[in-house]
Amino acid sequence: MNLRRQLLLVSILTLILPWAGCQFIRETESALREGQQQMLAGTARAIADSLSQFSDEMLAATDDSRFGEGQIYGQPLTSAPLIDGYLDDWTIPGNAAAMLRGADGAIRYVVGIHRQYLFMHIDARDAAIVFTDTQDASSGYKYSDQVSLVSVDNNGEQTVFRFRAEAPGQIIATRQIDDQVFDETRVVAHWQDTPNGYRLEARIPRNLVGTRLGITVTNTNDSLSPGVRSTTFSGTVPGPFVSVSPVLQSVAAGYVQQPGLRLMIANRDGWRLALAGSLPSSANGDSAQQAGSGWLRLAYNILLKPGAEAALAEPDPSGREQQSYVSTALQGTPASRWFRSPDTGRAVTSVAHPIWSGTVQTGAIILQQSTDAILSLTNQALTRLITLTLISTIGVALVLLGYASWLSSRIRHLSNAAGRALDDKRVRTALPSALAGDEIGDLSRSFSSVLQQLGNYNDYLRTLAAKLSHELRTPLTIVSSSLENLEHEELSAEAVKYTARAREGADRLRRILTAMSEASRTEALIENAEPEEFDLSTVLESTVAAYDDAWPGRQFVLRNNSTHSTVRGSPELIIQMLDKLADNAVAFSAAGDVITISLDSDAKHVVIGVTNPGPPLPENMRTQLFHSMVSVRSDDSGRHLGFGLYIARLIAEGHGGSIAAENTDDGVSFIIRIPMH
Repeated sequence: MNLRRQLLLVSILTLILPWAGCQFIRETESALREGQQQMLAGTARAIADSLSQFSDEMLAATDDSRFGEGQIYGQPLTSAPLIDGYLDDWTIPGNAAAMLRGADGAIRYVVGIHRQYLFMHIDARDAAIVFTDTQDASSGYKYSDQVSLVSVDNNGEQTVFRFRAEAPGQIIATRQIDDQVFDETRVVAHWQDTPNGYRLEARIPRNLVGTRLGITVTNTNDSLSPGVRSTTFSGTVPGPFVSVSPVLQSVAAGYVQQPGLRLMIANRDGWRLALAGSLPSSANGDSAQQAGSGWLRLAYNILLKPGAEAALAEPDPSGREQQSYVSTALQGTPASRWFRSPDTGRAVTSVAHPIWSGTVQTGAIILQQSTDAILSLTNQALTRLITLTLISTIGVALVLLGYASWLSSRIRHLSNAAGRALDDKRVRTALPSALAGDEIGDLSRSFSSVLQQLGNYNDYLRTLAAKLSHELRTPLTIVSSSLENLEHEELSAEAVKYTARAREGADRLRRILTAMSEASRTEALIENAEPEEFDLSTVLESTVAAYDDAWPGRQFVLRNNSTHSTVRGSPELIIQMLDKLADNAVAFSAAGDVITISLDSDAKHVVIGVTNPGPPLPENMRTQLFHSMVSVRSDDSGRHLGFGLYIARLIAEGHGGSIAAENTDDGVSFIIRIPMH
């Protein structure tokens, strides 16, 4: 990972600060919410105490033997629906209908109250509708598909309203009191067939029904069978009918004059007797809109403590409040709950408190309040925090990225300078950032010191050959003259042999000194030569012609394929380079072999090739072949000391070119590339 990415990663650590700020906002929001819950709980306790005087209203629709089961709830309707069998004009929640298990499937029913009328809607599954026989009232009364509404008043008198399957459309309901059955024209009913059964909608004056209500649905397969009864109650007496109490509704409305409050009053079985006030929806209010918008809502979901789904805070469509915190209050213990929707951002605080009348619990109240004020404060703080976080993080990232770019640029320049510090002629010790006072400056000065020592050592090695040649030439001359004088003396056979060996060693040492001197002179010539433009083709033609006379045992062939062979340099040095390569080719070839010297050109270079048959180059020597005193010859003649190819490389590089060796199918080829002029 490069320095920029490392520092960019470090810049991400700045997010720790906004994380700490978010934790503070989270704790602040939690403290504000808990404070709101405590305040709301105090208000609920005061309201519950004031409702203790309405025990008759609270207990009117309770039945200790039923615990709230088997009762019908009358949904409050804001307008009277049209009696046509459809439910779409009922102003009730979509899932307010209760369900019975029928012989052919589910039976859904709902009862509503609007002014002086009771409305009933039945949606039953029936595989085969059996209509009543209008010619025989008794058979129709007993053996047809029908719906019965059972009513019992305070005196225990039971009334049954029956709605028989006569025909689709308006039907006439019958009313039975004891054994008397007669048509009830004050009841309006509509029967509608459906693909899966039928729907029944009816309107009944409230003064005709008692305080207990039950529904029975009879499904028969033929007119001779009584059929299967599905009923909302067990036994013979239905449960108390529950509906909104006008008295409690009026009292509740007086307690929620403040906007953003909602109050529900439930009896001890959980049935809702009053509902007043309203909470703002997620679409109302600027704070709610902001809380419900994309990225901020996501931030709420991540940072704020989760709550129950806000939809659970809504009044239960069935009319019976059965949430866990309400059940706790109905058991005598105050409870609270926080609701929040992750989708809309809507949040509601809800508290439930029991209502007592003396030592008897009569019910509970549910007081709810929107947390828009808290969300607004949290929203503003969170918006500022996120904005400042983004600005600061982007700013820090840009600063660190710029700083990393500056550092990496300095390091890259230092690396490039260090890579260019070594060449074949000298060592460059001056490096960038050497005057800087930081670690990069220290590194640059350390590199410069190492390069300075390396340069001194390299200069010593470059002058070593000349120094050795100068220092050893005089002692070598003394040794050689002494051996010559000794040869004129009478020596034994053994002494003659030793003298000859000494002579050979001295001659070999002289050749070494001569080659070393030649390499040094060549370097000096390259530095001091006056470059000139010349045609390399002409030089090669005359030189190759001379090689035939110099090495008659070999055949030299010149192949000139160059269209332009003008170069700038020293013809004498080029000839010296060719001499070294030709001598090397002769040494590795056999008598009668053909040595090919070629001249080609490309877009920028003139290319000279010297190819000879012979053994291939060892792979491990190809990179060392052009160094001084390196030879791959196996003979012990001592005539080849490894300076020839070294001198050839010096001359090629002195002309701005290069030299390389490569194996061919039957020998070795040396390729020299010199820039074209």
